[in-house]
Amino acid sequence: MDMHHIPVPALTALVSDVFLAAGCDSAEAGRIATHLVGANLAGHDSHGVVRVPRYVEWLEAGFIVKGQDAEVVTDGGSFAVLDGKWGFGQTVAPQAVALGITRAQEQGVCITALRNAGHIGRVGDYAEQAIAAGLISIHFVNVAGSVLVAPFGGVERRFSTNPVAIGVPLPGRPLVLDFATALVAEGKVLVASSGGKKLPEGSLIEPDGRLSTDPHTLYGPYDAVGPRNPSNGAGAIRAFGEHKGSGLAFMCEMLAGCLTAGGTSGPIDERGRIANGMLSIFISPKHFGTQEEFERMGLVYADWISACRPADAAAPVLLPGEPEAQRRTDRNANGVPLPADTWSNILATATRLGVQRPV
Repeated sequence: MDMHHIPVPALTALVSDVFLAAGCDSAEAGRIATHLVGANLAGHDSHGVVRVPRYVEWLEAGFIVKGQDAEVVTDGGSFAVLDGKWGFGQTVAPQAVALGITRAQEQGVCITALRNAGHIGRVGDYAEQAIAAGLISIHFVNVAGSVLVAPFGGVERRFSTNPVAIGVPLPGRPLVLDFATALVAEGKVLVASSGGKKLPEGSLIEPDGRLSTDPHTLYGPYDAVGPRNPSNGAGAIRAFGEHKGSGLAFMCEMLAGCLTAGGTSGPIDERGRIANGMLSIFISPKHFGTQEEFERMGLVYADWISACRPADAAAPVLLPGEPEAQRRTDRNANGVPLPADTWSNILATATRLGVQRPV
């Protein structure tokens, strides 16, 4: 596989310049760049800079609106509903999380319901935001207006990839569980279609029930350099874990779509503008009066799990968040690996906007 390793500062600066050229102010462009590159650093390439061309396309089409702030539409003190007003997810989602953190630090618990947000990116980033404030957090996410995933036993699209994230602030050993309820995130199909890591066996399903690893199942025909439109494909992504992942994806729609009043993946007549919904629960161990024992017991248990004898001596048992931490260290030192087609797509977008490519 032809890969480019791009130094983190150069990649971050390029992505920021792209969104500046697309009309965002410097603060928002910087947030988007930092978040997307941060996803690559964590090894979540599906939510990283591979998204740059698509974000720009959505901005130019009016599907995402620059310069928006999340608006509180219901405020119950320990709970709040916020409307993202179709703003960039990297702006409005951190604002919703910041409100939840502040309220939980004051009151012990807070639940925030965010609707109508642009693509919020890697959800684990928001769990890490809460961990930095000493809080446990749980996040359920849906994508209103997007159907990509077939439910267990079906071949037609009904869900989106509907991620779940949980963050636990153990001292010196922060835990972050972050996964899509689809067998693979749509961004992983996007990466594979651009010359990146191949999909696991059985990730996709054709209308006749045949399993597939071919990105054309999801996107239909496409050029090596250019956009990918999931609405052009006839097949679907499969849910992970058979009925278990399918059931969890369904509940993400109930919690992040219906409860936020932001809408579900379908039924829809036309695909175009999509929006993320996110229901987040923030918990302060300090207010529960159990923080000392929570941390002591949590660390003892974490150590016990990680000490489990591995099936492969070269691959020790890792806790949630540890693979991301290892990749972050490696990629900060050695650059972010990008498939040649992904890098070409980003450079093509930059060139179209008049942004000078890095040396």
